[in-house]
Amino acid sequence: MNNILNKLDITKAYIKWYMSVELSNSYERLQALAFCNAIAKALKKLYKDDEEAYKEALKRHLQFYNSEGTLGALIHGVTLSMEEQKAMGNEIPGEVITGLKTGLMGPIAGIGDTIVPGTVKPIVFALACSFALQGSILGVLLSYLFPIIGFTIGYNSIHFGYKLGKESIMKVMKSGFINDIITGSSILGLFMMGALSSSYVKISTPLKFTVENSDPVVIQSILDKILPGMLPLCAIFGIYFYFKKRGQNYNKVIFALLGISLICAFLGILA
Repeated sequence: MNNILNKLDITKAYIKWYMSVELSNSYERLQALAFCNAIAKALKKLYKDDEEAYKEALKRHLQFYNSEGTLGALIHGVTLSMEEQKAMGNEIPGEVITGLKTGLMGPIAGIGDTIVPGTVKPIVFALACSFALQGSILGVLLSYLFPIIGFTIGYNSIHFGYKLGKESIMKVMKSGFINDIITGSSILGLFMMGALSSSYVKISTPLKFTVENSDPVVIQSILDKILPGMLPLCAIFGIYFYFKKRGQNYNKVIFALLGISLICAFLGILA
C-alpha cells in the first residue's frame, strides 16, 4: 500500500517543530503544543475523511511531551509513521502511539543532550573562540555552524524515524547501540573539554621568596615541577565540584571568578 505522506510533508513538520520547539513550553505540558502544531497538517492529510479521528489524534499529541529538541525529531518521524499506518486501516490503538512516544522521550533525550549541546556545541564554539581570540572573522562565521549542524541533524532524524517506524526503532533501542553512542559522545566531549581547558585557562603565581645566601625560590617553578598546570587544574576542578554540589549557577561562578581574580591580582598572589 502506498504511503499517504511524502517527503515534503515530513520536512514541513520538522520545520514547524524547529521554529516553535522552545516557544510554547509550559509547566503542564512542556513541548506538547509545539509537537502537536508540528504534525497537525500531516495528521489532517492522514485523517481528511474522518474528522473525529483527526480530533482524537490532536488530543493524543496535546498530552505531556518533553525530549531533546534536535535529535528528538526522530520521535516525530516514528509517530507520523504509526499515525499513517493507523489511518490506512491497521489496528493500532491511540494508547500505543502515546505509549511509544512516552517511552522514547527519555532515551532519545539522553542521546540528544549528549551529542548536540554536550559535544557538538562546545566543539563548534571553542573553535570559534580560538579564531576570535586571534582577531579572525572566522570566529563569527564558525559560530553559525552550530545551528546549521543542529538543523541538519534534526532534519535527518525525523526522516530516519519515519522510515524506521515502530518495529525498527524498538530493535535499535534494544540492541545496546544507544548506550555505545552515549558513551562515545561523552568520552569525546570530556576529551575536548580537557584539551580546551588546558589550552585556554591560564593561571600562574608571581610569588617568590629568598633565603639568605641563595637564589630566589620561585613558587611557580616548584609547582611546575610537581605538576605542570597545577593551578589551572585546581581552578577547573573547583568549578566542577561547585557545579556538582551547588547546581549549575553560571552567573554566580562568573562573578565569583571575577572577584577572586581582581583580589588575587591586587594582592599579587596570581597573575
